[in-house]
Amino acid sequence: MLFLAKLCGILTLVWFYMTAKNHGGPLINWSVIGLIGYWLTWWLSKMLIVVPLAGMVTQHSVTEFLITQLPVLVGLAACYLIRKKLIASLPAAEQ
Repeated sequence: MLFLAKLCGILTLVWFYMTAKNHGGPLINWSVIGLIGYWLTWWLSKMLIVVPLAGMVTQHSVTEFLITQLPVLVGLAACYLIRKKLIASLPAAEQ
């Protein structure tokens, strides 16, 4: 089940790298910021959302699968906001 989380982590690295490349930002810095933002948000949402809700659903159900994928969606939403903030923080000439 963590395959999707790992795949999104790798895609986040690529996404932030390409964004930095297109906007003239620091490549490695933005990639690391995006990855840390994703994994930190993923971990926090797993501890705050999935763990409390896991006991409320039956084992091996579709609902359990969907609940365990919520941290990925929350992590990607956080990455979107982080990316938006990084782009906004660039000087106007570099955007």
